[in-house]
Amino acid sequence: MRKSRYYILFLTISITLFYCKSNKQSASKQVVSEKTEKQAPAPVAVRGQSPFISPENTTEKMQVEDGFEVKLIAAEPLVSAPVAMQFDDKARMWVVEMTGYMPDTVGTGEDIPNGNIVILDDKNKDGIYDDRTVIIDSLVLPRAICLIENGILVAEPTNLWFYEIKNDKVGKRTLVDPKYTEGGNVEHQPNGLFRAMDNWIYNAKSDKRYRKRGNKWEIEHTHFRGQWGISQDNYGRLYYNNNSQNLIGDYFPAGLGASNKNQKNVAGYNEKWVADNNVFPLHPTPGVNRGYMKNVLDDSLRLTNFTAAAAPVVYRGDLFGDQYQFNAFVPEPSANLIKRNILSESGYIVKGEQAYKNKEFLASTDERFRPVSLYNGPDGAMYILDMYRGIIQHKTYLTPYLKDQIGKRDLTQPLSSGRIYKVVPKNAKAGVVLIPSDANELVKLLGHANGWVRDRAQQKLIDGKYNQTVPALRAAIKQTESPLLAIHALWTLEGLNSLKTEEAVAWLRQADWKFRSQGLAVSPALMTPTSYQQFASVFDTMLESNDTLAAPYIALVAKTMQPFDTTTSRGLLVKLATKYPNNRYVSDAIISNLQDQEEAFKSEISATLSNPDFVLNKQLQRAITTVQSARGNRNPEMLKKEFPKGEALFTSICQTCHGADGAGIKSLAPPLNQSEWVTGNKDKLISIILYGLTGPVKVNGRIYQTPEVSGDMPGIGYDKDMPSEDIAQLLSFIRKSWRNDADKVTTEEVEKTRQKLTGREKAFTETELNGI
Repeated sequence: MRKSRYYILFLTISITLFYCKSNKQSASKQVVSEKTEKQAPAPVAVRGQSPFISPENTTEKMQVEDGFEVKLIAAEPLVSAPVAMQFDDKARMWVVEMTGYMPDTVGTGEDIPNGNIVILDDKNKDGIYDDRTVIIDSLVLPRAICLIENGILVAEPTNLWFYEIKNDKVGKRTLVDPKYTEGGNVEHQPNGLFRAMDNWIYNAKSDKRYRKRGNKWEIEHTHFRGQWGISQDNYGRLYYNNNSQNLIGDYFPAGLGASNKNQKNVAGYNEKWVADNNVFPLHPTPGVNRGYMKNVLDDSLRLTNFTAAAAPVVYRGDLFGDQYQFNAFVPEPSANLIKRNILSESGYIVKGEQAYKNKEFLASTDERFRPVSLYNGPDGAMYILDMYRGIIQHKTYLTPYLKDQIGKRDLTQPLSSGRIYKVVPKNAKAGVVLIPSDANELVKLLGHANGWVRDRAQQKLIDGKYNQTVPALRAAIKQTESPLLAIHALWTLEGLNSLKTEEAVAWLRQADWKFRSQGLAVSPALMTPTSYQQFASVFDTMLESNDTLAAPYIALVAKTMQPFDTTTSRGLLVKLATKYPNNRYVSDAIISNLQDQEEAFKSEISATLSNPDFVLNKQLQRAITTVQSARGNRNPEMLKKEFPKGEALFTSICQTCHGADGAGIKSLAPPLNQSEWVTGNKDKLISIILYGLTGPVKVNGRIYQTPEVSGDMPGIGYDKDMPSEDIAQLLSFIRKSWRNDADKVTTEEVEKTRQKLTGREKAFTETELNGI
């Protein structure tokens, strides 16, 4: 029963004053309505404080692009600390509540199992969600979900679980992956569970993808991508980012090109879609982790560049208008805003730029507005998950400066708030599309103007094994009037194991690149001992006809022929190398086939491609150098036994940015292997690990700086409970790993440096360190 507005007024005041006393959530029906009478004005903030704003007043603090409005559709106590969600066929929201994240500045009780998966429903269909059902409770820091078949995937570190669901009740639980997260902290662990057009489930901050076939789960290696959140466009290209970069993504099919461990970067993957990382907050934002550093804040104390870029979304709805098609939106919770980027494509290259100068699509003056994830919805709107809290920086990286800001600005409490909004054009009639069970209707929805509807229709056809629709799907892929209908029908057939080789080959012969590229992307799924020759023949024809756009795709797909015919596969690579020796995308795609065969291939092509300045030869040499370097690496198991605490710290803190091989990860951090900062002066290294390093920094003659890598390496010395012995083991482990062979660091040396640096509150710069 809907409660009175007076009760809601009382409840709002109670939450503001007493919410910190209890984190318990009621599973009973609650009401959150923007129709409630205006509440009393929020108390005037004392100097340095950031007041808690009641849910019905938060949109007043926002400025959104002209012609749009922000609608509050759910808030506490209906929802708490939302970090991820999915819509189901009934337009209900399945929401992940990470209630236990950073209860205070030292993370007290972060391991308490108080996270939930809840269903929010709009029972009276007025657009405001008013009902809450807890589906799964007692989770420790859950971070992602994915609805699939008769259940739901739930990421609860370190595990990935599949729960069977019947009538909104949990049944059997199956462990899909016990190592979904390996190491890392809450900020640096896999998340996303994004079900892409190619029917695989991808993640951010991860190099794994998942797929359910029958009763078995497949796990495959893929490219390492992003940090928090993942999205796709109308053609299945993946989009993501890291905390300091606006937008990154893939030009080529997500499942290809990651098969050569000797290849650190593959052109066309992890590409900068938008290079401009400037942000424009509405108000001073001193409460950011590195706010004390030069150029992090401008003269008015406003953040200048992304520092906590979160889950992006490519808008694919049918509500915003043509000018918003192929736009990507990125939240920045540290600056309380959402950025709009306009994208464009030329062939397989995608680039973008910020939509506005010196302003944002949406921004708020409320410092507790923390947009962490964005979504397309079944009504064409864009949805915003707002954790609505003061603390969003994890304790591992929390600087004394930010701790002080949190105290001065009274940002710790309340904790268990949370809001969900949707953005719509003013006066728009946003009709929710419910996903039917009728087979014919589902096929029609594959061509719907709303991308969320198309995706969900495809998934339901596959999950429900609607094999009776195969004739209609075959007809759909032959028509060209609606390319999006054809593309989704193609991948639906693939998901139903009903796509024929000749159908994919027919797409390879299409004049329109939209069709041809999808034919290339789906080819690996059809590669068999009897079909590969048909694909090889048409690939040859495409090369002979100078199909430059197809060239990198062919090189990537050639890998899937190797198990059946190495001669044919290698022949394609040689033809591509000869024809495109200076194309970086083709070169890297070729090398992705050649794990531990790089030197042999270089010798094979040396007669015709002897020029060392060819891009292909340069890229081959990089891979060969990596192989040679790896041969000299130390035994990791021996080091693990010698420095167990150090290895554990490296895995949980350092590996996520610097890589298990110490070679650094693109967009995140420079290498540790054979770095003069690691093997050189101990005092410098100890200082860096204690209090961090802010770029730029030169490593082996190369300058690393944002946005190529994250601008800052956080220190762990701020944590006074971190034993000096553990830090010494970590540094010794790093100084002895890979090809490093420097002497150990002792506990006494760490203690001495700690004492000398007592009271330090900011990261070092290279100039400072060089003065040590």
